[in-house]
Amino acid sequence: MLNRGVLVTGASRGIGRAVALAFAESGDRVAVHYAAAREDAEETLRLLPGDGHVLVGGDIGVPEEAEAMVAAAVAGLGAVHVLVNNAAVNLPHPLAETSYADWQQAWRKTMEVNLFGTANISYCAARHMIDQGIPGRIVNIGSRGAFRGEPDHPAYGATKAGVHALGQSLAVHLAPHGIAVASVAPGFVATERVANRVTDEVRAQSPFHRVAEPEEIASAVHHLASPQATWTSGAILNVNGASYLH
Repeated sequence: MLNRGVLVTGASRGIGRAVALAFAESGDRVAVHYAAAREDAEETLRLLPGDGHVLVGGDIGVPEEAEAMVAAAVAGLGAVHVLVNNAAVNLPHPLAETSYADWQQAWRKTMEVNLFGTANISYCAARHMIDQGIPGRIVNIGSRGAFRGEPDHPAYGATKAGVHALGQSLAVHLAPHGIAVASVAPGFVATERVANRVTDEVRAQSPFHRVAEPEEIASAVHHLASPQATWTSGAILNVNGASYLH
């Protein structure tokens, strides 16, 4: 059994909750992060087996809150050995139907959370790992949309492409410190956030004629964070049921 400190951002429900459960079930201690959905995050915390788990809050789109949240996770867990960057926003803003002001607002918010927030959390966690001599792991939740496009959510697709690139840059930079960095790129996942968008047409995108369950994404994340997966550092793992190949 492992006994690592694991910080999962956006762990109040969906993929984040499934990821938190996967690590806790293998014996790790988890910091469950939330931005606003505290009650949902508390439910995640109650579901985790084992001891030593903590709840940490903050808007990762605000640099000061991102830094304070990582510090709280370190204090609560004793150390952070694994960071899972899952927190993200996905605001609809199809160009032909969106005002210029709303377009700017959607891009600004999405950039602040998905890309700047992920970069800042990664910085704070990686500096902690370096300072403590921890051969850590960072796993980013990217998206299939980074490759095939997001017509109604272009900022989401663009920021997830940035997350993939960030992960590869950090993989090279952090390797001398023993820190491995990888990303997963899911397609549609059966979470509350996209429940109203999962249609028969969406299911048909995969030859399995379904969308992923959160636990399937969590399994891939858990593997990439394992001690045996060092040599996957820099990888972007497609977890989309063959719905998009490139």
